[in-house]
Amino acid sequence: IVADAGTMLVITGNGDVLEPEGGIAAIGSGGKYALAAAKALSDYEADPEKLARRAMAIAAEVCVFTNDRLTVETV
Repeated sequence: IVADAGTMLVITGNGDVLEPEGGIAAIGSGGKYALAAAKALSDYEADPEKLARRAMAIAAEVCVFTNDRLTVETV
């Protein structure tokens, strides 16, 4: 990832230069999970259940082992 005050770019292992969607980028073995968390937090939500549901929905989009069917239990 390379960035300055106005631009953020991701240089792939193949040498491609990409501009990330929404100004959020993540790399590495846990990059998809970090990206999901950053997207969920980019529009801050004070309600923890809404935030958790949003984070899980984003994770389901980027991870084949995560689905969008969940039950939230509030204590």
